[in-house]
Amino acid sequence: MPNALNIQRPIRFAAAVAVLAVVAASGLTVHNAKCAEPADDEDGFESLFDGKSLAGWDGNPGLWSVADGVIRGATSDAAPLQANEFLIWKGKASDFVLRLEFRVADRGIGNSGVQYRSQRIPEAGRWVMGGYQADIERTNKYMGILYEERGRGILAMRGEQVVLDESPDGFKKEVVGSVGDPAEIVRGMQPGEWQTLEIVADGTHLQHKLNGRPSIDVVDNDASHAAKTGLLALQLHAGPEMQIEFKNIRLKRLPARQSQFGE
Repeated sequence: MPNALNIQRPIRFAAAVAVLAVVAASGLTVHNAKCAEPADDEDGFESLFDGKSLAGWDGNPGLWSVADGVIRGATSDAAPLQANEFLIWKGKASDFVLRLEFRVADRGIGNSGVQYRSQRIPEAGRWVMGGYQADIERTNKYMGILYEERGRGILAMRGEQVVLDESPDGFKKEVVGSVGDPAEIVRGMQPGEWQTLEIVADGTHLQHKLNGRPSIDVVDNDASHAAKTGLLALQLHAGPEMQIEFKNIRLKRLPARQSQFGE
């Protein structure tokens, strides 16, 4: 998740005609985003966590453990993290549906997230990542947003339907609609309780859902920065103590599609 001191890049709004043209070209409508909708059943999903060990994952053993059938990441005030670290799944995913459950402890910073289509940043540390992140945090301020770790920063706030494009200044963000009221999306979500997260990455189209409620909908046409494939990972944020838990992590791969980026 973004650090509180980060400053979001200014959002430039184009004329209405330009926005509608972008939306039409991307296959979105302002009122109804079209995306490959995953079925409600579990057909085609593979489990990424055996419930007993961190087999298939790579992370700092001093921070990550398994207890009572859940992955637990924890830091302490006695030994605070100096930089964000990640538990990294030893596999890559391109187009997929990822489903999991998470629980943020009701203490400390409570700042976490799920990386996808991400890359290791070895020069910054053994377990450091950059890329798309579905944000998780205790206060719900940034819960469910799309953030790009070590990249473009906040790409979509909760409730936003967004189209991203290239720009001489780096990238351009257009908010073209809404997927719901930001407060309603996290209604009833409390720290210390289990929640569900679903991430859909289908070509350039990215979606997050919290407890079945859409939280963001993004088409990333910024070919200079958008990722087509990469790693999955779970975050522990630098700073004060925190604890985050994950379970029932399942991945369903979707048929590859030809994007405007080519192969």
